[in-house]
Amino acid sequence: MAAIRLQVALDFLELSRAMKIAASAVAGGADVIEAGTPLIKSEGLDAVRQLRAAFPDKTIVADMKTMDAGRIEAEAAAKAGANVMTVCGTAGETTIRECVEAGRHYGLQVAVDLLGVADPAAFAKRADELGVAWLDVHCAIDEQMQGRDPLEGLRRVRAATKLTVAVAGGLNSETAAAAAAAGADVVIVGGAITKAEDVQAAAADIRKAIDTRQAVASEQFKRVTAENIADILAASRTANISGGWHNQPCLEGLRPLIAGKVVIGRAVTVRTLPGDWSKPVQAIDLAQPGDIIVVDAGGQSPAIWGELATESALTRGVAALVVEGGVRDTADIRKRDFPVWARLIVSHAGEPKGHGEINQPITICGQRICPGDWIVADDDGVMVLPAARAVEMANRAADVLEAENRIRTEIREGSTLAKVANLQRWEKKGGGIDAG
Repeated sequence: MAAIRLQVALDFLELSRAMKIAASAVAGGADVIEAGTPLIKSEGLDAVRQLRAAFPDKTIVADMKTMDAGRIEAEAAAKAGANVMTVCGTAGETTIRECVEAGRHYGLQVAVDLLGVADPAAFAKRADELGVAWLDVHCAIDEQMQGRDPLEGLRRVRAATKLTVAVAGGLNSETAAAAAAAGADVVIVGGAITKAEDVQAAAADIRKAIDTRQAVASEQFKRVTAENIADILAASRTANISGGWHNQPCLEGLRPLIAGKVVIGRAVTVRTLPGDWSKPVQAIDLAQPGDIIVVDAGGQSPAIWGELATESALTRGVAALVVEGGVRDTADIRKRDFPVWARLIVSHAGEPKGHGEINQPITICGQRICPGDWIVADDDGVMVLPAARAVEMANRAADVLEAENRIRTEIREGSTLAKVANLQRWEKKGGGIDAG
């Protein structure tokens, strides 16, 4: 039985970073080096040329994701030094055949990326007729963020063909063994290698998992579903969530009463009038352990929360309070170590008049919050993750954290943030506004 190959996907924008990572990944056991689509779009096929020069004995994949002009793109990839190029299965048979024909002239194998193909198993059954050599079962990044499993598609495709089958989609040292057991000939790994603080060790762990069919524990590079969302949120911070969500702002103006607190929980929403503490206190009795009470009190004083409400909340296991309004008795709240994020700290309280609602949608700081939405709060502020998108947002936050971990490592190894991010290259050139 042929050995299962480990392919590292270099989905970078900067060639210098990709080359450094590739060297460490090969040292850790990678057999195949992929010039990822972002790298080719950023650096062109020079990325393939440099990889070929640096790793003459390795299989080089040009992840072209060709959709048209198959002959031209296949020829270009082959002349740059690629052994394999990818064409999209959704491109149509004419384009795929053009890639295959050109590949025959230049000794290039063609891999069909099944991303977006309606019935990958049906395509796999007739792929041999088209002359392709590989099939890539690809769980796209945006689908990974939804917590989808790439191995389900792999099993169906494996049963339908004897061609080389590669699988990609958020794999790590814990899932690579399962991919191998499910029939992959090539296990494609991106972030779990390229974002690792120790790239060589990460590649070695994945190589070991593939060879032994035994998972190797990983603390990072995991994607979650609704059942374990709190696990990944616990490792992230509000800044990671914001970064993964196109710099979504926090609930601006709400500040923590106690520094260093990090809380995660589901929202119990309350709407009340300034100073009317009846509904916030009643909400404590409705909350489940770990819930966070989120109150719209109009952003004004008097206080709707104090020491006695804190005692009641702690008894019920409430995780925290977030209030667009005022709180008091802050020394006692700090003494009881109860996390609070509020707009105002005041001395005076209002009266329990009973106005408002519990567990209805509210809007605070310009953001809509519904009962059951996920709340993450830390020293930087409070982020709201709508329940319908919480899994995606949590996974995107983890992706941002992983990328930052890698950048931090490169800085500590002697680079700088400006160099790692290649800021000078990406500066806007020309196109300024003519004030005249």
